[in-house]
Amino acid sequence: MRVGVAKETAAGERRVALVPDAIEKLRAADLDVLVERGAGAEASFPDIDYAEAGAKIVTAANLYAHSDVILRIHRPTPAEVKLLHPDQVVIGMLAPLLDPAAMTELARLKVTAISLDAIPRTLTRSQGMDALSSQANVAGYKAVLVAAEAFGRYFPLLTTPAGTAKPANVLVLGVGVAGLQAIATARRLGAQVKAYDVRAETREQAESLGAQFITLQSAIDGAGQGGYARALTAAEQSAQQDELNDIIASHDVVITTAQVPGRRPPVLVTATAVEGMKAGSIIVDMAASELGGNCELSQPGKVTKTSNGVSIHAPLNLPASMPTGASVFYSRNISNLLFSFVKGGELRIDFEDEVATATVITFGGKVVQEATKKLLQPASRGGAKA
Repeated sequence: MRVGVAKETAAGERRVALVPDAIEKLRAADLDVLVERGAGAEASFPDIDYAEAGAKIVTAANLYAHSDVILRIHRPTPAEVKLLHPDQVVIGMLAPLLDPAAMTELARLKVTAISLDAIPRTLTRSQGMDALSSQANVAGYKAVLVAAEAFGRYFPLLTTPAGTAKPANVLVLGVGVAGLQAIATARRLGAQVKAYDVRAETREQAESLGAQFITLQSAIDGAGQGGYARALTAAEQSAQQDELNDIIASHDVVITTAQVPGRRPPVLVTATAVEGMKAGSIIVDMAASELGGNCELSQPGKVTKTSNGVSIHAPLNLPASMPTGASVFYSRNISNLLFSFVKGGELRIDFEDEVATATVITFGGKVVQEATKKLLQPASRGGAKA
């Protein structure tokens, strides 16, 4: 079986799905590896490293023509979809809930689509495959560095002959993987850190890293399924927001990480909250995307300076700004997922397996993952678009 590593074409994407160190294990499993020319260059993995590891360097046309399985970061672009052929397998972070129509097209082409961002986080055996967590870890670290670079003062308490600098007050909203890494990194830089999450069970995790956990009087528990937060009701959002506005205003740096899979991120930092912040304050909105962000004033992919001197950073792909480290983590995730399907040098999908049930989006010319199928049902009945 031939496994192909595609070069990413999305704007600003510098990661690669597989690093040279992973090739030895694939070859030991009787898998031949094809790598598209220049696939790892932006992540500091030149073609010569792949060749020396035993991979064959090929053009994009050859990669798509001769690979049985294609490893990627993002879902294929429309131009790349045209290069796919029936019975081919595509593995990557395909975001099926954000674009179920793209999954329908892959099913029409009889391409098997397997998505790492559908990994069930609650399964112990899936932790090594959890690319969302590994990339969120990178993003949480980098978000603090972005904030520290933009902040006009020191993060730590610093005593010098010229006087004493007070430590920065950092607020992390959302205590998932990214939030926990942001807390740990801000603490390492010497900041005073507070954290808030609608999931009450995250308190112990935040406090274990040195953050003070904020408990609102409204005391909403937003724990959802699969280790994610659930979407709050309008009444719950209003109750928490009034309290959060005052808390946000008292901090120098606010880092937001709250996301709900397949849905618009909740607005945690309103325009009113931003108006109450001091000049020179920094907001890093890690949830910013084409669907919106956690900050009402975020402009995805841009830095916004408000009239009262607050800088709002809304980066779209923080892991890509640390391409080498992020690629190493992702490579391990995608390799582990691939190996869970490979038996005797061939890819075999067992739908009795929980990982397969969750991650296989299309198979045999159909959309088979239940969550994606539900999004497609209204459209099939002539109702609202998915």
